[in-house]
Amino acid sequence: MTAHSDGSLNGTGLVMMQAPRSAAAEAYRTLSTNIQFSSLDRDIKTLLVTSVGQDEGKSIVLANLAITMAESGKKVVMVDCDLRRPSLHQMFGVSEQPGLTSMVLNEEMQPPLHATSVANVSLLPSGPLPPNPAELISSERFTRVLAAIGAVADVVLIDAPPVVAVADATILAARVDGVLLVVDSGRTRRDTARRATEQLQRVGARLLGAVLTNVKAEREQARYLGKLGTST
Repeated sequence: MTAHSDGSLNGTGLVMMQAPRSAAAEAYRTLSTNIQFSSLDRDIKTLLVTSVGQDEGKSIVLANLAITMAESGKKVVMVDCDLRRPSLHQMFGVSEQPGLTSMVLNEEMQPPLHATSVANVSLLPSGPLPPNPAELISSERFTRVLAAIGAVADVVLIDAPPVVAVADATILAARVDGVLLVVDSGRTRRDTARRATEQLQRVGARLLGAVLTNVKAEREQARYLGKLGTST
């Protein structure tokens, strides 16, 4: 599954709100449909969105995907689990705290969700940043918290750090129903993307496909290409 998304968006990049009839918005709708059809035999309740490297647009992809899924009436919770460079709270103009780490540290099972301006979309921000994010998300407390978040949503979209930068995304990938890998068409090296894919596959992650960002407008489109293999 590959969706091509325009990387030259203005403002926050929330094209589903700013330009809902644009080609980029249609790319997100196609991506959402592809995810739905990829899960006919197994529901996708928790979906991890990560990238190969830094600044490839993973958080913008997740935010637009959340809005797209909410259009169909699903209750969507976005979870900012990039505990090194959280950004979703800024994108939606909400407080960073309380959030995910607050739940884990205090063993709270009621998610402190923040409402957004989009119907059916809420955000669980990062909360206070921990000194060792990988240790926190590896804990049994985190497993219980993730289950509690899933209990209050139809779909949980989890924003994770890049795969090749730190271990966080690989740890999380083994705990969710599916993974989307964001790849920047203008900067991601083929061998680096292959290495990220292999890292995810080694932990048994269910890799649904890739989202290609920063595609030139004349080439922008969205189409189903099948599951992502070890080459890109």
